[in-house]
Amino acid sequence: MSAVDVVPTGRGPRPAPAVRTGSGTARFFRSELRLIFGRRRNQAGMAALAAIPVIIAVAMRVTDPPADGAHDPGFFSAITGNGFFVAVAALGVQIGLFLPVAVAAIAGDSVAGEANLGTLRYLLTVPVGRNRLLAVKYAGIVVFAVVVTLLVAAVGLLAGLALFGGGPVTLLSGTQVGFGEGLLRLLGVCGYLAVGLCALGALGLFVSTLTEQPMGATIAITMLAVASQVLDAISQLDWLHPYLLTHHWQDFAELLRDPVSFEALRPGLLSAAAYIAIFLSAAWARFGGRDVTG
Repeated sequence: MSAVDVVPTGRGPRPAPAVRTGSGTARFFRSELRLIFGRRRNQAGMAALAAIPVIIAVAMRVTDPPADGAHDPGFFSAITGNGFFVAVAALGVQIGLFLPVAVAAIAGDSVAGEANLGTLRYLLTVPVGRNRLLAVKYAGIVVFAVVVTLLVAAVGLLAGLALFGGGPVTLLSGTQVGFGEGLLRLLGVCGYLAVGLCALGALGLFVSTLTEQPMGATIAITMLAVASQVLDAISQLDWLHPYLLTHHWQDFAELLRDPVSFEALRPGLLSAAAYIAIFLSAAWARFGGRDVTG
């Protein structure tokens, strides 16, 4: 059912009693998180995301490492020397498809799912309000994006340490730092990638306001993310690349250099901020004037 309780009657669902705005928003947000993380399909998706770092670690343990680390953008050649890089490799692999698909599923279901179930109108009469509903829905997407990114990194780190051990981390620039600093840099990588996924979530929230079919919204969001990566791979479109949603996602590798080039990270953060601002505004404009009948 919806994130806000409704009381069944003989004539169908009836809105629950109104509550104060502050406590109502907090309650709505908690319910939204329970809805996101409590669904079995989402739990299954998170389990699949967590399984990939384990598969990577086991595969590297039972096979020979890459012969030429210079052609290894996925950090696989460094895994056997330090399990820390299982987490980095898993993030590098999954940011290409699996993490965007997971966020697309949550974003696509955010508004379209309520409309499809016929609960959207009742949410708006609790009262929740359209602005508050969009804010809570997007906040739920943001939390999910952060959680799944940290989940992949944490499972990868634990699997890597268990199979390969830890120790000082050799960065891409050749500098060696302590394991504690390496963990801080890994958190920075997670934060950077989560920001990019939040931008995708804003786009997804807008798409979700356009339809009452959550599966269709999820497919559309996924296709947009994949199309962005395909266009980014076409050298003849280099003029377009800086404006693509996914263009700067792989720049997280800058956090594994010494010193960190924050100038190199700035375009990705600004691009994500622009996407978030544009598509949250578009979602608000679209949903604010939408005739809600379901």
